[in-house]
Parts: sequence; C-alpha cells; structure tokens
Amino acid sequence: MQSNIFVLGPVFAPLIGAVLTLVFRKNNTVQRYIALVAGIVAWLCGLAVLATNIQTATPQIYVMGGWRPPFGIVLVADMLSALFVVMATTVVTGGLLYAVGCKDNSVTYPSFMELFLSMGAGMSGSLYTGDFFTLFVFLELMVISSVCLVAISDNSLGLEAAIKYLLISAMGTLFLLLGIASLYATFGTLNMAQIGQLLATEQRPLLAQASAAMLMSAFLLKSAVFPFHFWQPDFHTTAPTPVHAVLSSVVVKVGVYGIIRMTTLMFTVEADAIKSVVLVLGIIGIFFGSLGALRTYDAKRMLAYSTFGQIGFILVAIGWGDPLTQPLALAAAIIYAVNHSFVKSSLLMLTGVVSSRTKTKTARLSEIGGVGHNMRLTGALYMLGGLALAGIPPLNGFISKLAIVQGGIDAQGWLALGLAVGGGIITLIYMMRTWQLVFQKKPDGKPDLKPYGDSTLAPLLLIGLCVILGLFAGPLVDVSTAAVSQLAEPEIYIAAVLGG
Repeated sequence: MQSNIFVLGPVFAPLIGAVLTLVFRKNNTVQRYIALVAGIVAWLCGLAVLATNIQTATPQIYVMGGWRPPFGIVLVADMLSALFVVMATTVVTGGLLYAVGCKDNSVTYPSFMELFLSMGAGMSGSLYTGDFFTLFVFLELMVISSVCLVAISDNSLGLEAAIKYLLISAMGTLFLLLGIASLYATFGTLNMAQIGQLLATEQRPLLAQASAAMLMSAFLLKSAVFPFHFWQPDFHTTAPTPVHAVLSSVVVKVGVYGIIRMTTLMFTVEADAIKSVVLVLGIIGIFFGSLGALRTYDAKRMLAYSTFGQIGFILVAIGWGDPLTQPLALAAAIIYAVNHSFVKSSLLMLTGVVSSRTKTKTARLSEIGGVGHNMRLTGALYMLGGLALAGIPPLNGFISKLAIVQGGIDAQGWLALGLAVGGGIITLIYMMRTWQLVFQKKPDGKPDLKPYGDSTLAPLLLIGLCVILGLFAGPLVDVSTAAVSQLAEPEIYIAAVLGG
C-alpha cells in the first residue's frame, strides 16, 4: 500500500493558506494573493492525482499517520473522486481569482479568505475521504465556513439566510449522524471500503436499509433536492458573488457524489429503490427549478433556482444509470455535473460583474435592466454561458445534454427523457430573456453607474474552458467513462484501501 503525497494537496494546501492569511490579517491584498496561490496549488495537486489515476488505472490513496485502514483515516482518490476534486478546485480557484478583483466590502473582512479556503478544503476532503466520520467532519467544515461567509455578505438579508440554513443544515447533520450510528452499530467500522465489503458478503443486516435512507436524506439536503430545497434560493442569492459561484456550482455536487458512492460501493442491493426515488425527484426538480427561474425577480436568484433544474438532470441520469447494465447514463451524470459547475460559476460571476456597477450592488432584474448595454465583453460571455447552460452546440452544455439523451435512450426511459428535454427548452427561454433584458435593452435615461466593477478575468477563463470542453469533449468523456468502469468493480476500490 503506497501513499500518494499529492492526495493531501487539495485538502491541506487551502488549510495552510488559511493559516497564512491569518498572519496577514491587516493586509487584505496580501491575504487575497496568498489565498489565490493556495487555490492554484490545490488545483495542480488535484490534476496530478487525476493524471496518475488515468495513467495507472488504480485509485490513489494516502494513509494518515501510518495507521492502516480500517483503523486509521485514509484519503481515497479513485477516478470519480479525483475528477470531482479537479472540478471543485478549478471553480474554487476561479472564485479566489474573482475575489482578488471583487469590490464587495465583505471580501475585505479579515476572515473572508480564511473561510473561503476552509470551505474549499472541506469540499475536497468530503470528496476524497474514505470513512464516514471524516466525511462528517469535512462536511461540517464546509457548512460552517459557507454559513459564516453568507452571514458577512453585503446583502442585508445575508445574516437571516445564514441562520435559516444553519438550522436546516442541523437537520441534515442529524440524518447523517443517524446513518453513521446505524452503520457503526451494525459493522463496528466506518470505513467505506470495509462496509462495502461486508455488505457484499453478508446477509442484509437489520439497519442497512435504515442507514441508507438516513444517508440519502442527508445527501439530498446538501444538494437542495426537492423536498429539501427550500433553504437554497435565499442562502445562495444573498451570498457574496465569489461564494455564490462556488455554492451553486460545486457545493451542491457533494450530495450528488455521495449518492453515486452509496449506490455503487455500499448499498448495491438497495440501489434500485434509491435510484427510483432519485429519478422521480430529478424530474420534479427539473420543472420546479426551471419554472422558478422563469418567474423570479432577481438575476442571481434565477441562477439559484436554475441549479434545482440542473441538479434534476443529473439525478435523472443517476436514476437511469448502472455501472454494469447502464454505464452510459451514469457517465452522462458525471459529465453533466462537471460541465454544469464551470458554466454556472461563470454565469454567477458575470452577474456579479454587472451588479457591481450599480450603486446598490443589486441583481434585481428591474434595476439592472440595460446596465450591461455597453458591457460588450461581459454580454458576449454571458450569452455563451447561457447557451451552454441550455445545451446549444458547440459548447460543453451540448455535450452534457447529448450524453443525457443517449443515456435515456440506452435506458429506454422514454417518459423521463421527454420531460427532461421539455425542461431543457425552458432553460433557453429564461437565459435568453435575462440576457436581452440586461445586455440588449437600452437603459431608461442615463443610469447612475460606477465607473468600474468587478474583474471579468475569472469568468472569461471559465467560459473559455466551457468552449474548449465543447469543442474537445473527448478527454472528459473518456475520463467519465473510465470512472464508471471503475465503479462497476467496487473490489478495485476495496483492494486499494484494504489491500489484497
């Protein structure tokens, strides 16, 4: 069992960066660049782990403190978690780059960068961890950091939204702890690989189904899936722009990752029942999110509602997918999750660029109509992002939608496929309506705008990535397909962690 030191990077580089920013609490400029460097280091380490995974076709691990699993803590980067960490660190680094040029007052708080980096570390740790107790610790680190970031937002409703989510998140924590307790009472271990091994070889223990239900409820709440969705619009909309870009694009994917891991590694017998529920919730989410985005009054809130719908597409693909019998649909879910993260984060940053030009930093559609009329680069980037979100070729969103359609055809889920395609049309409607209102409409009179707003560098790079992943989709498709192939053989994951 050989540990890969790079697995530590996405988790500990942000934590070390957070400590260093504490040293320079009185120099916000230095704090911002330290945080950006820490984000880049985490991203490079994530890329190195993924590249090693691709090269060796073997999960990369790091055994903490030399204590061999299942007794010690182990970080496990198989193809799925390695790809999701690259996705997460890319968006977090983009958020840090945006924060460097952000004009929000909250970004100047001495604790902003520490909290942002802690949120990123919690996210990467949640994706890499190989045991449920450490998963709980990393999830709480991510939640508490994001709550504090929203509470210090410039938006006057940020504190209310943060308290609301903190209380609701406690319910998710309760679900998670009940599931963990059930597993420990049954197996005497919290190591995911060992639990998967025991569930595959023993008769179904009494608490297996109960723990599966509790864990699924926790993951659905983290992903803001109906009926656990009601906290998300307020919490995400009031967040500072760089934070909102991470919350609505990547943080919600931690729950998606948890559901995939549950159904492919541990609860394979209960997987069909879980996926049936997920499929129905996904269809509801597509229409609830799309119609909510169509009727809302705020550009950031519209994108928050849109996340409901986009997560719905991913859940539908998970509901169809099976690593053995329907690998195409499961690969589609992974492709969609990755592409959506880059598109959504860039759109939220571009919305922040527009709202930063107004005196009140508002994103209300009634007040930013025409504000972007002379912001040609921002308008062009927003159009590309909107078309990508709607699945128009040759952007990466088209690859996502195409993969969903092919997965649905392969699974012969005709009714769900028809509903998903119909929901996708609504996405195009609300994105183009918003683009026309903000960037094409001529302002009424001469708007009172600030001469300079937030920097467009971060969304420009992310939109460029969306174009590249649309024109050259092969590598992402190949990695996602390889991830599904690895999920089809859980013994690979188990052997990498436990040996043998």
